[in-house]
Amino acid sequence: MIDAEWWDYDDADELAEAVAGDAGFIIEQALEARGRAIIGLPGGETPKAALTLLAARKIEWADVTIVPTDDRLVPPTDPRSNVGMLAKLFLPKKARVVPLCAGETDPVLAGRAADERLADLEWPLDLAWLGVGADGHVASIFPGPDYDAAINGPKARRAIGVRPDPMPENMPVARVTLTKAALVSARTVTLVLTGKDKRKLVEKALKDGASSTLPIGRLLADLEMDIDIHWCE
Repeated sequence: MIDAEWWDYDDADELAEAVAGDAGFIIEQALEARGRAIIGLPGGETPKAALTLLAARKIEWADVTIVPTDDRLVPPTDPRSNVGMLAKLFLPKKARVVPLCAGETDPVLAGRAADERLADLEWPLDLAWLGVGADGHVASIFPGPDYDAAINGPKARRAIGVRPDPMPENMPVARVTLTKAALVSARTVTLVLTGKDKRKLVEKALKDGASSTLPIGRLLADLEMDIDIHWCE
């Protein structure tokens, strides 16, 4: 079982500052060691404050490649687009932002195209910054017809299209996600979450290990490094 170190914060602002600081340090270490960095970042409203603080840091962003950990099959101008949000924050800083979706409407074809696009990058990720859903999903690894391929697919497969079943009512669109293999291979994996219910869920997932029925549990069980978990109520 991996060693998970919990970092507790008084509020969301304190959490955002700490996570942005940690992410910035990881990026700077990668740049110093290899002259480049590649990171997987989440989208959505929850991490936006921390991502905004990260983008404001004085980093050689031109040497940084950013990949969304997952995205919805929507245009980048759509408010639900993760790459759209990341592009607004980091393209002005001269970072490279690689989309998972490029106009496809079929999730299977979108996943294949994303996998081919990502194959040109220098893996592994230096950082995989992850959140977790109330149902235990991580990135867009949901239960459904594509779940086994996302969890147990070949290590060389880095992205896959997913059709959650049931489809979340608040986001009723198919998605593309980085696979478990792509995420757990990262040099550093960081988990960021809020709320007591999610903390209990992750604590149980850690305890259950490989027997966990949750996507986050399966991912945590396959990590080969310790993990920092940032949390506030």
